[in-house]
Amino acid sequence: MDISLRLHDARRRQLTPAQTIVLAFLAAIVIGTILLSLPVAHAPGQTVSILDALFTATSAVCVTGLVVVDTGGSFSRFGEITIMLLIKSGGLGILSLGALLALATGRRLGFKERLRLQLQSNHMQVGGVVRFIRNMLLLTTAVELLGALILFFPFSRDFGTAEGIFNALFHSVSAFNNAGFSLFADNLSRYAGNAYVSLTIAGLLIFGGIGLVVVLEVTRRLKGARFPLSLHTKVALSATLALIVIGTAFMLVGEWSNPATLGELTTQGKLTAGFFQAVTPRTAGFNSLDFASMHNGTLFFVILLMFIGGNPGSTAGGVKTTTFAVLVVAMWAEARGHGRPTLFKRRIDSALVAKAAVVTTLAILIIGGAVTALSFTEAHIGALPLLFEVVSAVGTVGLSLGITPDLTSAGKLILTAMMLLGRIGMVTFAVAVAGRRVDEHMRYPREELVIG
Repeated sequence: MDISLRLHDARRRQLTPAQTIVLAFLAAIVIGTILLSLPVAHAPGQTVSILDALFTATSAVCVTGLVVVDTGGSFSRFGEITIMLLIKSGGLGILSLGALLALATGRRLGFKERLRLQLQSNHMQVGGVVRFIRNMLLLTTAVELLGALILFFPFSRDFGTAEGIFNALFHSVSAFNNAGFSLFADNLSRYAGNAYVSLTIAGLLIFGGIGLVVVLEVTRRLKGARFPLSLHTKVALSATLALIVIGTAFMLVGEWSNPATLGELTTQGKLTAGFFQAVTPRTAGFNSLDFASMHNGTLFFVILLMFIGGNPGSTAGGVKTTTFAVLVVAMWAEARGHGRPTLFKRRIDSALVAKAAVVTTLAILIIGGAVTALSFTEAHIGALPLLFEVVSAVGTVGLSLGITPDLTSAGKLILTAMMLLGRIGMVTFAVAVAGRRVDEHMRYPREELVIG
């Protein structure tokens, strides 16, 4: 009896998969903070405080891109390489990286480790998750190298061969992982009208935000495989295309005549920059225009795009496109009176609608709480910039209206927590906090409640 109790207590003390994910990201942030705090990581004549190193490491690991110091001007090549590796590990997933290292050394993964990988990567099944992680590493690395090769030509022309190689690789890794870190003080503003650079970066952002499950399914179809695309892939592709088209149209209409943004560019430059600014709010973080100079209406729409984010199983953040799509069709079905949401002639289960509602509600509550807290610590900053900054952090976007370096220490810590929450995911965070699931031995009677 005593032995069984001890075994039961030991099982209770074991970390859940969600808690393991949280601790893995925290460990990576701590290591990154230590490395970025070293003098060798700082540019000559520059000093980065512990708090700023923590903020930068969190932003890199959580592939966000919010910065409190100029990345290219404050960090040495060692520091820049550290940031790039943190972005790569954060985009791939800390547990995924650990699993690949374990496999490389010949160690087999147990069921619990595969379950953690499945939860982290949003893979639909535990079976095949290791192969999925291997494919993800190979595909992401190949795309990043291809992006670096394309970017090398304009960057080598502008900065020389050696700097061009590193700048191309850094920005390709940052773009594909939807991190938004740039080595240029003006981000990508110098390339606002450059279609070659803008479209390359935008392509990497879109590809990185689609998700490996979607990419593999589409690739197999293009190779001639005869099987229907899954509902997930159909919804993810449709939502991505719709948001890009609507976002581009809204950006062009809202900023076409604004002399501080699109107004001074040529027609081709306006189309290029408008498209780029519509892609980047969906958790990318790069900007070729000054968002602080945009109209308030445009900024509110950008906040919506940041809130939605990219697709599940990708490097993107936000509540995810599929979550938004499920809520939209559920509301439409309820408005029509039959209450049975469908997508592409497939019925959406009520449990899925409930999960989408939970994710969205959690995000809204966390954003509201963070904005409220910042309104006290940053009383000198208006409500719209604070809302923009918090949604950018929770959505792991990295766009800013220029207030990040001016935040107080408390404000930086709040945003640091928001970036971590956004990268881990609302459901994973809730599960990690709740601990182990308790079996339900008793059910209370049901009673109707008036809603709306």
